Amino acid sequence: MVTHIVMWNFLDTLSQEEKTEAKALIKERLEALKEEIPGVVSLKVVVNPLSGSTKDIALIGEYESAEALQNYAVHPAHLEVGSYIKTVTCGREAFDF
Repeated sequence: MVTHIVMWNFLDTLSQEEKTEAKALIKERLEALKEEIPGVVSLKVVVNPLSGSTKDIALIGEYESAEALQNYAVHPAHLEVGSYIKTVTCGREAFDF
């Protein structure tokens, strides 16, 4: 089993309403990938971190193997969601183990 954690901040140029909409869309679209991409065990998007957090949104994913994570990374459905995420976020951080 491999765990993949990714965290982002929203662009400062987004209004609070735009951030709220982006949170919902990112959560919906990323979590739906579990059903589309083989080897994904679970995907959870955390959209309301505690006030001490330095990131606005996080993805916690579990995959059957490192190969399954790599397949997820290049899957067209993931790339499509990633393209959207790049338009509303910055400061991406990732940690795999």
